[in-house]
Amino acid sequence: MVRINGRDEDVAGKKLSEYLEESDYQEGTYVVERNEEIVHKEDYASVLLKDGDMVEIVSFMGGGC
Repeated sequence: MVRINGRDEDVAGKKLSEYLEESDYQEGTYVVERNEEIVHKEDYASVLLKDGDMVEIVSFMGGGC
């Protein structure tokens, strides 16, 4: 299991880029951290999610007062 944004998901063995695409994240609107390290966008296709990984995906939101 991989913990993504606080929820356990059965995605071990999947590439990070595949997970993001399947989860409908829009490119350029988020930052990914895996095991407390920022993953660079150019590495998404080479990062393989493994059992025990902790992933946080933070999306950017516009707005103001």
